[in-house]
Amino acid sequence: MANFWILPIKGYQYISKMLPASCRYYPTCSEYAKWQFEFNAPHKAFTETSLRILRCNQFFKGGIDYPLVEYMPTKTSSILTFNAEYGKIDILYWFVPKSTDKNNTHYYILKDFDAINRTT
Repeated sequence: MANFWILPIKGYQYISKMLPASCRYYPTCSEYAKWQFEFNAPHKAFTETSLRILRCNQFFKGGIDYPLVEYMPTKTSSILTFNAEYGKIDILYWFVPKSTDKNNTHYYILKDFDAINRTT
């Protein structure tokens, strides 16, 4: 279902490569939207993306604004079992805990662009 929302974003990103960069944030608004739809429910991703696009204007400072998602991490024992059965895995996204969250359920998403280019 996520591909239904991500496909138009990828189309926009392909076309926008021919235009001058105009986003005030990193990651760009389209990349932010893509990450939101990959990791959040569509209604929440649409809301967060809309708010981000509304902030992308000359009245806001801009800067670094990573997507924030709610995530419950798996236990380390299951990760060790997974690695033992399937071998080495490439990490494409890093989940960085939000420091002010008491329950440790909110994480920032950071994409490892070098993992895409790495050969294994």
